[in-house]
Amino acid sequence: MSEHGTESGSQMDQPDTPTGPGQGLGHGPGQQLDEVPATGPDGIPERFTNPGLPPHVPRSADLDEQAARRAERQVATLFGISMVATVVFLVAYFAIDQKTSTFIPGIGLASLSNVVLGVSLGLSLLCIGLGAVHWAKTLMPDTEVAEDRHPQRSSDQARHDAVETIEAGGSASQLGRRPLIKYTLGGALGIFALPLLVSLVGGLGPLPKADLSTTFWRKGMRLMRDPGMTPILASDVTLGSVFHVLPEGIDKAPDRLEQIGKAAVILISIGDAAIKVQKERDWGHEGIVAYSMICTHVGCPVGLYEHRTHQLLCPCHQSTFDVADNAAVIFGPAHRPLPQLKITVDAQGYLIADAPFLQPVGPSYWERG
Repeated sequence: MSEHGTESGSQMDQPDTPTGPGQGLGHGPGQQLDEVPATGPDGIPERFTNPGLPPHVPRSADLDEQAARRAERQVATLFGISMVATVVFLVAYFAIDQKTSTFIPGIGLASLSNVVLGVSLGLSLLCIGLGAVHWAKTLMPDTEVAEDRHPQRSSDQARHDAVETIEAGGSASQLGRRPLIKYTLGGALGIFALPLLVSLVGGLGPLPKADLSTTFWRKGMRLMRDPGMTPILASDVTLGSVFHVLPEGIDKAPDRLEQIGKAAVILISIGDAAIKVQKERDWGHEGIVAYSMICTHVGCPVGLYEHRTHQLLCPCHQSTFDVADNAAVIFGPAHRPLPQLKITVDAQGYLIADAPFLQPVGPSYWERG
């Protein structure tokens, strides 16, 4: 072995071959670049000496049990704050009205619900992260280890050793000795899933309840021209005339646009002689019939009427309905007839609804089929 040789077998027989200044690479304290044995044409050594790992410096928690317990309490405190912040999120989600605003310095007027939910959820996640980092930095083993590369497919012995290493790591994490950390970590991670679940379910909006199967129409409501919202005398509806109508009072509804989207009706006078179905004749008034304007295919407005054939056409996908035959589908992708609104007249001769729609209007949905 040369004076500057290594313990590597590949270098023990290598002579010290100096290279030009600045061309070699050193591998030890105080070793010059031109003192490294070289084998390549460029003066690069075949192997470098492994410098090893720096000596381990014990932490205060490694030497003092009181320091370890103090670190344990700090970690548990962070996990506890995370749990409190998660509870604040859950309470605020249900307790704070989304329309409530507050002034935030530097931001201005903001939704109080958004601010509290964002801060509490962020603090919950932050404290879980800080607690995990502090736990790793103060209590988990920090000794540096190195492992030589090996084939990707480990041997059975290596796999067995891996299991033992994992078990040893679990033991070294001191979860068995530090039940306070174990329980607070489990609690913080466990309830942290609740805000995500609540946000997901709550973000779907309120349940539709009967909104999909009911409209604004009620018995006794007058049929009003759209636009204008003026009542319609039965005597004004001449043979072949068509009116777009809405229920009385819908223009004052708080969710006016949503209600109009379901309650729009087309009023047509086709004459009693043209009506083929007795039910349709009974639900009309002297040959005047009213049907939902909402196509039963995908909800487009059905507003194109052909007087000679008594056919209503949907302009979106060409579904065609026979008004003389209870608005039955005679062409196109729609599968259900247009729902009929039962009408009559009041004492003043104005057309009114004799009953609300008795079936859901518009496209089919899973309960409707």
